[in-house]
Order: sequence, then C-alpha cells, then structure tokens
Amino acid sequence: MLRSSPDVIVGADGRARCFWCGADEDYVAYHDEEWGIPVADDRRLFEKICLEGFQSGLSWLTILRKRNAFRRAFAGFDPRKVARFSAKDVARLLADPGIVRHRGKIESAIGNAGRALDLIDEFGSLAAFVWRFEPDKASRPKRITRAVLTRLGPSREAVAMSKELRSRGFTFVGPTTSYAFMQAMGLVNDHVASCSFRQSVEKARKRRVRTPK
Repeated sequence: MLRSSPDVIVGADGRARCFWCGADEDYVAYHDEEWGIPVADDRRLFEKICLEGFQSGLSWLTILRKRNAFRRAFAGFDPRKVARFSAKDVARLLADPGIVRHRGKIESAIGNAGRALDLIDEFGSLAAFVWRFEPDKASRPKRITRAVLTRLGPSREAVAMSKELRSRGFTFVGPTTSYAFMQAMGLVNDHVASCSFRQSVEKARKRRVRTPK
C-alpha cells in the first residue's frame, strides 16, 4: 500500500481509497462494496443500528469480523424475531464467544427491536423513518476531505435522529453513533473527494427512490 496523500491510500490495484480504510481485506471490501451505498432494507438498517451499538468503545473492524456470528446469533437481525428474545436468549448470547458479550448491549439490541417494530407500524417501514433525516444537499460541505471530516462532527440531522430515537425508547444511539450509521447507510456520502469510489456511491444515491419525509 502507498499513501499518496493525507486523504487516500492507493492500493496495489491502483485505486484510491479513503484514508481510514487501511490494508485489511475485510475493511477494503467493506469500503468498496458497502460503505455509503444507500440502504432501504429494514433488516440491514436494523442490523446496523444494533452493530453500531455493539461497536461503542471498540473498532468497527472488530465488529465487522464478528458480523456473521452476530447474524447467526440474532436471527439474521429480523426485528420481529429479535423482539421475542427471552432471558434464555440473553444467557445464550452471553455465552457466545463469536459476538461481543456485553449484557447491556445485548439487552439494548433486543429492546431496540421492539422499538423498530413500533416505527415500522407507524411509518410503514424502518427505511421510511430513517430517510427522513437525510440532510439537504445545500447543508453539506462542498468538498469532502480528511480535514473536513475531522472538523465535521455529528450533523444536526444526526443529532435530531438520535434525539428522536431516544425519545422513542432506543438505547446506544447517541449523535456520534447516529452519524456513523448515516455514513454507512448512505444518507450522506462521506467518501473523500479523491476516493475512487465516491462517484459510484453518488450515482447510487441519485438512483435511490426517495420516500416522503
């Protein structure tokens, strides 16, 4: 790997990737194939809410490497199934070495499943609720760089999302977590300007069918 600028790392394939990507194969695949591409699938959105909560105090790479184990342990992150988890399931999860065995985070994911079902009942889908917080293009920085991202912090929309989620009973959904969720699920495109993948993500965002806010 050759770091060609503070903003990007150029891989052996000649493609420039965001500075945070590094050389780990799992991270590179996540950056190239998932991060920032808009998501409207309720299971994936719920999964990401849960995994962002589990990440608290840890690195995303740690969670990414455990993601398949999390999916097996949490019934594919089907919120209807997770919401029915019992004390027996909590004990099972606390004994599962493939996931992060933190009682508070496990119980949070189960509780958040019930709250996600409430949102689905009210808005028709979790996606319809989440995408209400997509920032207006005019409010976004004109050019994304490492320096800009360092100064940016959680957007006002992320703060608003966090506040509303918490008012509805969600836990482990602070503003920083909410903004990381927005970055990953494509509500914003925070690939840096010189990243080889920024334009393809932007095209995917433009193709997305908007849901009413």
